[in-house]
Amino acid sequence: MYSEHYGLTGNPFQLTPDPRFWFESETHKKAMAYLGYGLAQGEGFIVITGDIGAGKTTLVGHLMATIDTSRLTAVQIVSTQVEGDDMLRLVAQQLGIDAHGVEKAELIDRVERFLHGQAREGKRTLLIVDEAQNLSVSALEELRMLSNFQSAGRALLQIFLLGQPEFRDRVRKAPNLEQLRQRVIATHHLDPMQANEIEPYIVHRLSIAGWTGKPQFTVEAYATLYRATDGVPRRLNTLMARVLLFGAVEDLETIDGDAVKAVVADLAGEDADVVPESEPALSASENVEADEPPETVDLSKTDPEPADLDSDIYASLVATEQPEEERVKEPVQLDRSVAAPGSANNDAGEEADADARIAALEARLEEQEAALRRVLTLLVQWVEEEDTQPSFGVVRGDAA
Repeated sequence: MYSEHYGLTGNPFQLTPDPRFWFESETHKKAMAYLGYGLAQGEGFIVITGDIGAGKTTLVGHLMATIDTSRLTAVQIVSTQVEGDDMLRLVAQQLGIDAHGVEKAELIDRVERFLHGQAREGKRTLLIVDEAQNLSVSALEELRMLSNFQSAGRALLQIFLLGQPEFRDRVRKAPNLEQLRQRVIATHHLDPMQANEIEPYIVHRLSIAGWTGKPQFTVEAYATLYRATDGVPRRLNTLMARVLLFGAVEDLETIDGDAVKAVVADLAGEDADVVPESEPALSASENVEADEPPETVDLSKTDPEPADLDSDIYASLVATEQPEEERVKEPVQLDRSVAAPGSANNDAGEEADADARIAALEARLEEQEAALRRVLTLLVQWVEEEDTQPSFGVVRGDAA
């Protein structure tokens, strides 16, 4: 719609990568330099990484569109979630080798003979693997084995690997990829475009689509576009398509910062309308279980009955001793009502009462001990003096 309104011959901001719209930003210029260096070396791996939408596929498209096919046979693989054997078959199929029903050893032999045939014709072979972050270890190992084919001291196959940033970290750190790591001759990471590259990027794409200066863009519009997209090409393409549509609907001759902000707000609203699925509702039993308060224990029922000081003193002491297995129990959760504010005074009073009772017990023990000593003394005197019967009156009186 906006193409007709502004007299454009095509869609300059389509999402599908199109090498015709290749824009040589600073980071893409460096990437092409590394790829050119790798091709000049004619061996090993070159790793190019970048975030989603950074322009990796467009970079590959530009490379494929610019290579000299009379000197270089280049093939590309995108489906990379495969194991080693399937990767070998994918490579063979891309090279035009029949891999159907062929054993692995035979397939490797066919691939090697194909590469030697290319070399005899004076051609080199380049394999480009996109989405390399999905490659399994076995698939990477299979690619490394293919890169070992040589003729007259020169590698028969060169491989470019393109992937998201995690692939760069994987190649750097994975201990099982040491052999592959030693064959990487160059790496580069595609950064987002800088703020001063937004205007030439947009003008470049519009110009290829037949732009004649309608609509115009203000400086603030470019600045807002950069802030909203962080300079990531795919985000910028998406936003620019919506901005041009907005301009066509509003019949704008000039796109300014407010127009871009209005589109950004609309996109944000659309994203907000996508409400994530809520957590599954709890079943009735689960609700009941969730609503039930935690089990508490009434301490008044679990505490042992206090010893009766008026009963036998030794029986009271034994009663306060708990068996070992009863003392080693799982801790129980305190009833919060017991520990409610204001209970501190009650605790202090109970502690004072306990101290008093212990003191009374100790006094009674001392009296009992003294009485026993006196009984023993009288018995000893009775034995030594051969008295007829010792007098226990004093003992009974003290111990009563």
